[in-house]
Amino acid sequence: MLLIALVLLLDAMMVSPPLHERFHPDAGEHGHQCAVTLFAHGQVDAAAVDVAMAGPLPWITPVPVTAASVFCPVIEQLPAGRAPPVAAFHS
Repeated sequence: MLLIALVLLLDAMMVSPPLHERFHPDAGEHGHQCAVTLFAHGQVDAAAVDVAMAGPLPWITPVPVTAASVFCPVIEQLPAGRAPPVAAFHS
Protein backbone atom coordinates (compact mmCIF):
# COMPACT_ATOMS: atom_id res chain seq x y z
CA MET A 1 0.00 0.00 0.00
CA LEU A 2 2.85 2.33 0.86
CA LEU A 3 4.55 1.68 -2.50
CA ILE A 4 1.34 2.53 -4.36
CA ALA A 5 1.13 5.81 -2.46
CA LEU A 6 4.78 6.54 -3.28
CA VAL A 7 4.25 5.95 -7.01
CA LEU A 8 1.15 8.17 -6.96
CA LEU A 9 3.12 10.90 -5.15
CA LEU A 10 5.89 10.67 -7.77
CA ASP A 11 3.26 10.98 -10.53
CA ALA A 12 1.73 14.02 -8.86
CA MET A 13 5.15 15.64 -8.48
CA MET A 14 5.88 14.99 -12.19
CA VAL A 15 2.80 16.85 -13.40
CA SER A 16 2.93 19.62 -10.81
CA PRO A 17 6.24 21.57 -10.77
CA PRO A 18 5.18 23.69 -7.74
CA LEU A 19 4.63 20.48 -5.74
CA HIS A 20 8.04 19.19 -6.87
CA GLU A 21 9.67 22.51 -5.85
CA ARG A 22 8.00 22.22 -2.45
CA PHE A 23 10.09 19.07 -1.81
CA HIS A 24 13.17 20.26 -3.76
CA PRO A 25 13.86 24.01 -3.95
CA ASP A 26 16.35 23.43 -6.80
CA ALA A 27 13.89 21.37 -8.88
CA GLY A 28 13.78 24.00 -11.65
CA GLU A 29 17.53 23.83 -12.33
CA HIS A 30 18.91 22.11 -15.43
CA GLY A 31 21.09 19.40 -13.80
CA HIS A 32 18.64 18.43 -11.04
CA GLN A 33 18.28 14.68 -10.53
CA CYS A 34 16.00 13.02 -8.03
CA ALA A 35 13.51 10.16 -8.00
CA VAL A 36 10.87 12.34 -9.67
CA THR A 37 13.04 13.34 -12.64
CA LEU A 38 14.36 9.80 -13.08
CA PHE A 39 10.81 8.44 -12.93
CA ALA A 40 9.65 11.07 -15.44
CA HIS A 41 12.35 10.11 -17.95
CA GLY A 42 11.64 6.38 -17.62
CA GLN A 43 14.93 5.54 -15.94
CA VAL A 44 13.38 3.07 -13.54
CA ASP A 45 14.47 -0.53 -13.05
CA ALA A 46 11.74 -3.10 -12.68
CA ALA A 47 12.28 -6.67 -11.63
CA ALA A 48 11.30 -9.32 -14.18
CA VAL A 49 9.02 -11.90 -12.65
CA ASP A 50 8.64 -15.34 -14.22
CA VAL A 51 5.63 -17.31 -13.10
CA ALA A 52 6.04 -21.08 -13.20
CA MET A 53 3.07 -22.83 -14.73
CA ALA A 54 2.21 -26.23 -13.33
CA GLY A 55 1.16 -28.59 -16.11
CA PRO A 56 -0.72 -31.84 -15.84
CA LEU A 57 1.17 -34.67 -14.21
CA PRO A 58 2.20 -37.49 -16.55
CA TRP A 59 0.57 -40.89 -16.11
CA ILE A 60 3.87 -42.71 -16.62
CA THR A 61 7.07 -41.43 -15.15
CA PRO A 62 10.15 -42.31 -17.21
CA VAL A 63 12.84 -44.30 -15.45
CA PRO A 64 16.43 -43.47 -16.37
CA VAL A 65 18.27 -46.29 -18.11
CA THR A 66 21.32 -47.43 -16.20
CA ALA A 67 24.15 -49.47 -17.69
CA ALA A 68 25.70 -52.21 -15.60
CA SER A 69 29.04 -53.85 -16.19
CA VAL A 70 29.21 -57.58 -15.39
CA PHE A 71 32.53 -59.34 -14.84
CA CYS A 72 32.83 -62.63 -16.72
CA PRO A 73 35.62 -64.98 -15.51
CA VAL A 74 35.57 -66.93 -18.85
CA ILE A 75 37.33 -64.01 -20.58
CA GLU A 76 40.25 -64.33 -18.21
CA GLN A 77 40.81 -67.97 -19.31
CA LEU A 78 41.15 -67.19 -23.05
CA PRO A 79 44.64 -67.18 -24.56
CA ALA A 80 46.30 -63.80 -25.22
CA GLY A 81 44.93 -62.05 -28.31
CA ARG A 82 41.70 -64.08 -28.39
CA ALA A 83 38.24 -62.79 -27.79
CA PRO A 84 34.98 -64.60 -27.28
CA PRO A 85 33.08 -65.60 -30.45
CA VAL A 86 30.84 -62.98 -32.00
CA ALA A 87 27.92 -65.34 -32.52
CA ALA A 88 27.24 -68.99 -31.88
CA PHE A 89 26.08 -69.60 -35.46
CA HIS A 90 28.00 -67.86 -38.22
CA SER A 91 26.68 -68.15 -41.76
